[in-house]
Amino acid sequence: MSSYNPLILLSYAGIAGLWVGAQLIDIPYVANLMILVTSILYAACHWSLTLREEQALARGESPPKEKDADGKDKESDDAKEEEEERPQYETLTSKDAMQFPLLGSASLFGLYCAFKYFDKETVNLIISVYFCLVGVAALTATFGPALESVGPTFLSNELRLKHFLPESVAGKSPWIFNVSDILALMGSAAFSAVYFQTKHWTMNNVFGICFCLQGIERFSLGTYKIGAILLVGLFFYDIFWVFGTEVMVTVAKSLDGPIKILFPRSLVPDATTGKLEMSLLGLGDIVIPGFFLALLLRFDAHNANVAYFPTNVHASFPKPYFHSALVGYVLGLATTLYVMIVFEAAQPALLYLVPACLGSSLLCAAVRGEMKELFDYSEEEEEEEEEEKKKDEADKKKD
Repeated sequence: MSSYNPLILLSYAGIAGLWVGAQLIDIPYVANLMILVTSILYAACHWSLTLREEQALARGESPPKEKDADGKDKESDDAKEEEEERPQYETLTSKDAMQFPLLGSASLFGLYCAFKYFDKETVNLIISVYFCLVGVAALTATFGPALESVGPTFLSNELRLKHFLPESVAGKSPWIFNVSDILALMGSAAFSAVYFQTKHWTMNNVFGICFCLQGIERFSLGTYKIGAILLVGLFFYDIFWVFGTEVMVTVAKSLDGPIKILFPRSLVPDATTGKLEMSLLGLGDIVIPGFFLALLLRFDAHNANVAYFPTNVHASFPKPYFHSALVGYVLGLATTLYVMIVFEAAQPALLYLVPACLGSSLLCAAVRGEMKELFDYSEEEEEEEEEEKKKDEADKKKD
């Protein structure tokens, strides 16, 4: 009988419970925010362990084969297909990490100019269409597997949609769906259509939570060094655009889309506007540190020699780096909220989250005497690693 990690189940229960409860009773928004974000991070980071299996397959490793009655390895068409079609995965490079704050700044300023010089409703309409389409994919990816795991067995049946080209030219169709995925797609499309019409805050939060879960589960920073470069770059990005200009706050308040999670301060509408007073947290303040925490959890799994095949997100193993960074994140988020409440002004959350995440992980490595192991750990493909080494050697020769 397979065992489950009770904290993962508790995290999902917390996410669902807070989503429902916040509509029925006044939950202090600070408690709501802290518990919801922690639950999202815990669940998403553990599901990111599935990346270890994909990375192993991409390196050419194979899962152990099933045995037949005679004790010999079984050969199946599915196994042959997997060997022929080695999965590809992408990680962030050092160059990408350094450019990210610049690209983010360009996008942010572009949105600011769009809201300032064009009709706000038209801009929001275009953005809403985009997020509704992307949201359908995120909802399907989140609820499809959930339906398969709790529903009847026929939901796991696979359907392969054929493409229009001959197999001799384009090979077999890559479009393979479970029945559960198709049902989830239909429900997600209906949900997105209702959200597009109503823009209700609870539906906004469903999109936001799914974006966070899917983003953290599926993306790898590659190495600790790359993660640190990204966090430090966004640390200065956040400070500049929040404290140095009105751009960040203006875009956050003007953009009517699921780029943030909303927390009602009270369920009683404001007498003047007729709307609920909301606090918000941008998805970037969850997802970016989430990438870093997920990398540390996979580093913990690597240190504990957790098997790549089969991936078990509920596996029990020591998680010192993940737990220390998660505690650091929670303390950083609590500090952000405290300063925001005391000074009654918007705060760049990464100002507090980045030192908390980096500091806690480095402190853990120093205490354990594993600083070299932490910086040597890599999830990049071998070709990328070799290219970076060659570049470093060439730079040294030039110097």
